[in-house]
Amino acid sequence: MKRRDFFAQGAFGLSSAALGELLAAEAAPRPHHAAKADACIFLAMLGGVSQVDTFDPKPKLAQFNGQIMDWSKEKKTDQPNLFAKPRKFVASPFKFSRYGKCGREVSELLPFTAQHADDLAIVRSVQSDNGNHPAAVFQMNTGFIIPGNPSMGAWVTYGLGTANRNLPSFVAMPDFRSIPFSGAQQWGSGYLPAEYQGTILRATSEPIRDLASPGDVAPGLLAAEREALRGLNQEYLRERPDNTDLQARVDSYELAYRMQMEVPRVLSIDAEPEAIKEMYGLNDPVTASFGRRCLMARKLVEAGVRFVEVFTPSQSWDAHGDIRKNHEKNARETDQPIAALIKDLKQRGMLPRTLVVWMGEFGRTPDTPAEQETPGRDHNTRAQSMWFAGGGTQGGSMIGETDEIGHKAVQDVYHMHDVHATILHLLGLNDLRLTYYFGGRNRRLTDLGGRRIKEILA
Repeated sequence: MKRRDFFAQGAFGLSSAALGELLAAEAAPRPHHAAKADACIFLAMLGGVSQVDTFDPKPKLAQFNGQIMDWSKEKKTDQPNLFAKPRKFVASPFKFSRYGKCGREVSELLPFTAQHADDLAIVRSVQSDNGNHPAAVFQMNTGFIIPGNPSMGAWVTYGLGTANRNLPSFVAMPDFRSIPFSGAQQWGSGYLPAEYQGTILRATSEPIRDLASPGDVAPGLLAAEREALRGLNQEYLRERPDNTDLQARVDSYELAYRMQMEVPRVLSIDAEPEAIKEMYGLNDPVTASFGRRCLMARKLVEAGVRFVEVFTPSQSWDAHGDIRKNHEKNARETDQPIAALIKDLKQRGMLPRTLVVWMGEFGRTPDTPAEQETPGRDHNTRAQSMWFAGGGTQGGSMIGETDEIGHKAVQDVYHMHDVHATILHLLGLNDLRLTYYFGGRNRRLTDLGGRRIKEILA
């Protein structure tokens, strides 16, 4: 190489490296404002929980119980023929009692969660756009009723980056008895770069498949292979400094290697005290699966993971046929672990900086087809109850009202976009400023924007 060429290439290399450092610093994710929460644990109650059987008691339903009501005057529904048949109103089979200093009314379905009434910020007036499960689950997770959009966790990771370079920033933990509709699209990155998609963890002794190195391969050989591969990649990158795809792939493999060291340590459930495992219900086969994932969620956010989503089985709360049997089963599986999660976060001093969100994709109707022998409830996009805990929310607060039978939100009505805007706000992100240019315009989790639910903010 001639001396002139040597200095020319050297100068270009140094300037490129310096420019790269400056651009990286400029592009580094940062919050838009001071965050109230460092992480979010989103508890997805798939199938749609009945608001009038959990957090929104309606005495009028007992008065109307069994009566045939004419709903033909109001057929504005996205489910064809939903109100075309004679229907009867169904009183809640569950009793409500007041809990906590706030005196919040909570159903007997949720005796463990009820003990944390003073930690919950309840919203009883959420509405969504579509009453079909696949579309509604997409809206809950991505803000839109159609596939192809980034999930909440992907947006949060895109906006904030990682707090622990040895772990993924976004983790999804589905129940593998029945995963959500469209599977990985519910925690996918959509049109965002692939690095922002969620990493799946299983509630087993092997949370990530094939993470461990083969037992019959010597560690020294693996280290030599990694060094040789790193050298080849770096040589290729030096010649093509604008190839970001290769760098992203290299970063992914490097993260996988670091996870081999970190994941077993962070997710060592067996090392937890027996009292903690019992509190989460790990000694009970009914609560063990959801309890294990809730405990894993706590350990993950404690280690710096930004966003963790824990799912119930797909359509598990979908109580068309027998509201008592269905909701008793699902409450039995989830109530104790969820209460344990709140208690555990509190006793570790983590709840003030950890946002916990509990909700399904929609609510349920106060009535059922007249011929239904065992009363159930159908899908309802007009009224839904959900709650926040910790992470900058006001425990013991409540906002929103539905009509006297719980069919429709009538006061302080909020949309799913508003729920998303509130989550982003608490994590330090402005939903209007969190954008990604795609398809000819800036895209957002909240589309044209959402309203923060200010009444429940601390």
